[in-house]
Amino acid sequence: MKTIPFTKSDIETLAENHPTPLYIYDEDGILKTAERFNNAFSWNIGYRNFYAVKALPNPYILEVLKSQGQGFDCSSIGELEMSSAVGSVGENIMFSSNDTPRKDFERALELGAIINFDDLSHIDYFVSEFERLPEIGCCRYNPGPLKPGPAVNFIGDPAEVKYGCTLDQLVSGYRKLQEQGVKRFGIHTMVVSNDLHIESLLDTYEMLFDAMMHVHQELGIVFEFINFGGGVGIPYLPTDSEVDIEVLSQKTKDIYNKKVIEVGHPDLSIFTEFGRCMTGPHGYLVTRAIHTKSTYKEYIGTDASMANLMRPGMYGAYHHISVMEKDNASLTHTYDVTGSLCENNDKFAIDRELPEIEIGDLLVIHDAGAHGHSMGFQYNAKLRSAEFLMKSDGSFEQIRRAETLDDYFATLDYKGLKN
Repeated sequence: MKTIPFTKSDIETLAENHPTPLYIYDEDGILKTAERFNNAFSWNIGYRNFYAVKALPNPYILEVLKSQGQGFDCSSIGELEMSSAVGSVGENIMFSSNDTPRKDFERALELGAIINFDDLSHIDYFVSEFERLPEIGCCRYNPGPLKPGPAVNFIGDPAEVKYGCTLDQLVSGYRKLQEQGVKRFGIHTMVVSNDLHIESLLDTYEMLFDAMMHVHQELGIVFEFINFGGGVGIPYLPTDSEVDIEVLSQKTKDIYNKKVIEVGHPDLSIFTEFGRCMTGPHGYLVTRAIHTKSTYKEYIGTDASMANLMRPGMYGAYHHISVMEKDNASLTHTYDVTGSLCENNDKFAIDRELPEIEIGDLLVIHDAGAHGHSMGFQYNAKLRSAEFLMKSDGSFEQIRRAETLDDYFATLDYKGLKN
């Protein structure tokens, strides 16, 4: 049973001034998750998570995570500016981008971010454009085809994706950095996503340790940090089991000792870029049933749509749905739960067994705290919803207002659409 940290009365009070659909994030849940990761990896004195800003780009959320010592993984100038706005600059930022515009590189350099080079050509481009390199040299590794495993991998076969360098290119890249006078080094990868299998995650870590030591042996480079990227999934399905972070950490320590310490490389910091697992389980899209329909199937129409939460329509992803104050009701109906876009994939659930739903009922879509609001769009001239932070004391703070038609038309210079 997935739980909800707020009540129907809380939502009805919010809805008096802020109509549904709306997002709610649980501050206490986010804080406890961040603390759990910090404690689990405390054996590594330099451990740090760089929260993947793309998962939930809101400065109020970044402030919560910053309070737990997290840095930020950024991939665009907008994410860089948001990180800077909450006071995280310099090596508190890991800038991992690809096909990067000049202005983004320039801003990352100005902020003193750790810049993670996705391709050898980016090193040459950087030198030609800025006549210097960042203080720390870091390259992204793409290992090519992975051995078969149970990973739920949305990234795909590394050999087919656009990110990162081959092992030979990795050596060439670090040689270029050495020749340009760089003295401090890190290494990065990101090859699995939303993975609930510890074995797949550990395979990734072991693979990157091996690549790092290969570069170390070839070039004599001593690394300051190794960045495993993200990849830890969350249990979207009620039957899923979450990743045991403490077990993952302990097994990572075993690999670290074997692959690094026992072969003579000095201690180094372990970095991660967990985003989904930090905030995903602590976000909720609240919507209201506004229509029922019975044709060849039973439908519940809501005031939210795929424009608010893309994942079910885009990936066929499962998001659990609760009907507020009907947690103990029998699952007597099978519904498609839909939105109002002019697209048939605008569905939050297909053939989902739920209690009987009546017009006006509040539905809560779980695990929407990552890649939810941030992936919203404006097809059919839909407007993005408000976001609220449920504070640890139970109060609600609006952290983003809902868009208005004036916002939607703001970039159009057309007299009939201006107030």
